[in-house]
Amino acid sequence: MSRKFLVAIGVIMAVMVGIYAYVGGFSEPKVLVTTSEPLLFAGQPFEGTIKDKAFGEAYQKAAKLVGEGKIQGVLGNIYYNNPEGKSDTVKAFIGVLIRDSTITLPEGYQLLHVPGGRKVVHSEINAHYMIAPGKLYTNLFAYAEANKLQLEDFYVEWFPEDRKAVVEVPLKE
Repeated sequence: MSRKFLVAIGVIMAVMVGIYAYVGGFSEPKVLVTTSEPLLFAGQPFEGTIKDKAFGEAYQKAAKLVGEGKIQGVLGNIYYNNPEGKSDTVKAFIGVLIRDSTITLPEGYQLLHVPGGRKVVHSEINAHYMIAPGKLYTNLFAYAEANKLQLEDFYVEWFPEDRKAVVEVPLKE
């Protein structure tokens, strides 16, 4: 191989590692047991496969509503089954974590209140939303297993900042 080719490959690899680091690829989640706060979501229920066109459209609708300022809040979801599980079927509530229950909801949206005061495994990371969930769930499940904690099938995730993600899962009582 020529020297120029090797240098080009090295430069490409360095750029790719730099991009991965920039989006938080090397960040590690913080995981702890805490007490949950009450949360309020505006969104729409979804049940189907993750390959379903409606699944992606639900996320896009929420992002558009936040981006256009039609709903004040941050993107957030609730999963009623493990989103990282082996099944490609998901039951979820996809939308926006909000603070004001008196807002006018867009067509097809409804309010969902998640009560607080429960013991949860809380995991958060400073990383882009495209890579954060995988790292969050992996570390959350590892933490629960290492500490012999049993989790409910109820996963609440939200993205309070551009490069931050949070997941909370209640402990089985």
